[in-house]
Amino acid sequence: MEKFDVIVIGGGVIGSSVAFHLAALGAGSVLLIERDLVGSGTTSQSSGILRTHYSVRENVELARRSWDVFNRFAEYLDDDEASCGLVKCGYLISAADDDKLEPLRASLKQQESQGVRLEYLDRAQATRLLPIASFDDAALIGFEPDAGFADAYMVATSFAKGARRRGVKVKEGVTVNRLVLEGGRVVGVSTTAGDFACDTVVSTQNIWTPELAAWVSHAMPVVPERHAVLALECAEAPYTFDMPVFKDLSSPGMLYCRSYGGRQMLVSEGLVGEKLSNSQTEQGDIPLDYVAEVGAQVATRFPAYETAGLASSWTGVYDVTPDWNPVLGRLPGVQGLVMGYGFSGHGFKLSPTVGRVLAQEALGMTPDVSLQPYSIARFDTGALLVGKYGSGAVS
Repeated sequence: MEKFDVIVIGGGVIGSSVAFHLAALGAGSVLLIERDLVGSGTTSQSSGILRTHYSVRENVELARRSWDVFNRFAEYLDDDEASCGLVKCGYLISAADDDKLEPLRASLKQQESQGVRLEYLDRAQATRLLPIASFDDAALIGFEPDAGFADAYMVATSFAKGARRRGVKVKEGVTVNRLVLEGGRVVGVSTTAGDFACDTVVSTQNIWTPELAAWVSHAMPVVPERHAVLALECAEAPYTFDMPVFKDLSSPGMLYCRSYGGRQMLVSEGLVGEKLSNSQTEQGDIPLDYVAEVGAQVATRFPAYETAGLASSWTGVYDVTPDWNPVLGRLPGVQGLVMGYGFSGHGFKLSPTVGRVLAQEALGMTPDVSLQPYSIARFDTGALLVGKYGSGAVS
């Protein structure tokens, strides 16, 4: 068997980041295994929004460090050709005088205490930034100028390219069938391309994490959920690249939206999605009733969009844990196994830092950010990372 020091399972944006950081931190031989093509799974379905706004303190720190990487991506990868497709337009979030008002106020204060640059806007200021929106009901508006959106697929492939340049071997179109265990320790993986020996495995299997759970006979609470994304077009009120990403906490679906293509609005809900019985990335049906429901919410905030047309749509799948936050770190009882799964829609935003800290953990280094709050043990102890806004992708 060919032997590697570390094998990474999963070539999405998290796995490719782990592989890059392993090499950058001086790991020996590293193998990245992807069942399809790098970035072709749930990464390719990402809306690409970048923000540090979270109501969970630990997530703010991961996002803050990741933003620094996105903001100097080519330099960080030491590759002049590397691009994350960053559009730095800012992130606007508002709440009405309802049950989301105090959670927003507390979350903004928490961000400030962690060194995030924020502005508090009145309705007129918000309208100048996003003139196609109405803020008549806004009781609190926060603005994060150092935010925006980028391209998750470009990030994944750039990390993979950077990993290859540093000696990482990447195998695409290869499926891992099981871990090879001896005496409670990982010693290799068995794949459709043969068996490979290793000292450490980093699993970033995303919605396919239940496979890992079966291999090691250990419960790993995670459910695949499908979410729909719509692209709306309104000729009278184009959503341009210089307009900020917007999170509407007062809408029934806690909508988020951003510019798409420089004219269209990409929009989706930040709530619990459609639970799937098995892991899949195939496109699902988007009922016209759902399009109409989201369209009505959009029109409430963006009056001109009452007559908007549906330009395109797609579905994406989240790997959702009970508290909508990831599991990061080692699995008790299985030596040599490090996990990163259950990102619940946050993965792309956090991927640079998560890749680095998982690589540090795999190499026996002290991670830059403590992984203890993200331990799988929290589901047994009850120390959950529950966001202030309830279940949904704005934890």
